[in-house]
Amino acid sequence: MKISDLFIDEQVKNSPVVADVQSRLGITGRVISDPGQVFQVVSQAIDPIQKGKEILYLTRNKGAFIRECPGTRSYICCGYKILHIGTFCTMDCSYCILQAYFHPPLLQFFVNHEDMVRELTQEFSKPGISRIGTGEFTDSMIWEYGTNLSALLVPLFATQTRAVLELKTKTTDIQRLKHLSHNRKTICAWSLNTERVIREQERHTTSLNARLRAATTCESWGYPLAFHFDPVVLYDGCEEEYRQVIQKLFTQVSADNIVWISIGTFRFIPELKSIIQNRFCDSTLVYGEFITGLDGKMRYFKPLRLNFYQKLISWIRELAPDVRVYFCMEDDEIWEKVMGFTPEKFGGLSRMLDLSAEEHCGLFE
Repeated sequence: MKISDLFIDEQVKNSPVVADVQSRLGITGRVISDPGQVFQVVSQAIDPIQKGKEILYLTRNKGAFIRECPGTRSYICCGYKILHIGTFCTMDCSYCILQAYFHPPLLQFFVNHEDMVRELTQEFSKPGISRIGTGEFTDSMIWEYGTNLSALLVPLFATQTRAVLELKTKTTDIQRLKHLSHNRKTICAWSLNTERVIREQERHTTSLNARLRAATTCESWGYPLAFHFDPVVLYDGCEEEYRQVIQKLFTQVSADNIVWISIGTFRFIPELKSIIQNRFCDSTLVYGEFITGLDGKMRYFKPLRLNFYQKLISWIRELAPDVRVYFCMEDDEIWEKVMGFTPEKFGGLSRMLDLSAEEHCGLFE
């Protein structure tokens, strides 16, 4: 996290969280009364997206901290819940939807943690299982350098038995997790891809080997693990390269300690295409065989997705026949033709993942 400027909402200037961030970053920052001031700085930059990765705005989350995953119509959602800790990311992946999602894109960190803890405590008291993650609108672990967030959240989740916290990342910023009391209620998760995709499309992220080493370390500290092959990118030679990723994964971590693996091919809203073309001039990412999906997103032609999914699942099953694997935002036809069943047979995808969390993380309703 390389912050060039820090802005502080006047309403939170006396927050102890603000003081902690200032101390960790070594930046005093500027107190502002109108968020339009920081939005203007970002919007007027030559590359607002890059500028938004360098400026941090500390403010309140004025809405709900816990939100339902928005999902997408016509495709099966996993029932994930989002813990809305902040926005945007310091890494720079060509395919990142956040480039087109926020206007303007800006690093924000929400400091009203007393409200967040209150919402989580209420969530813990509800019947049923909650799978909660911080990696929807940001990367879960980029905040380790400048905040004390993991030290707050991990022990909090450890005190209850109805919810699990998933920290999803492309970083290796895990050292502060080592001595935290987690009681296996925090899942350490990594987005994985081939070395080629990481090198060409995921700027300022860690290598595949570094991510797997970090996963191995977290496993040694007792944390359950998860992995996300999303987005899978189809290109000449990709099959062999993804097969090698699968082999590396199960060489380094225990299949029995993996709560779930998700898979989804690259898909994008039409507005993202020009952003990728302008910011990643050498990228061929958006020139594949795409069609408009039922949700309006551009998706690989279904036969291409089916063919690749069948191979990827077979490679996983050869090495880890019992690990829970699921598709992110695919339809019943994909499930039936690749898995041989639809989630409805087992009570729905949410129920399938709840059961996996119960088994691996010691949850119970």
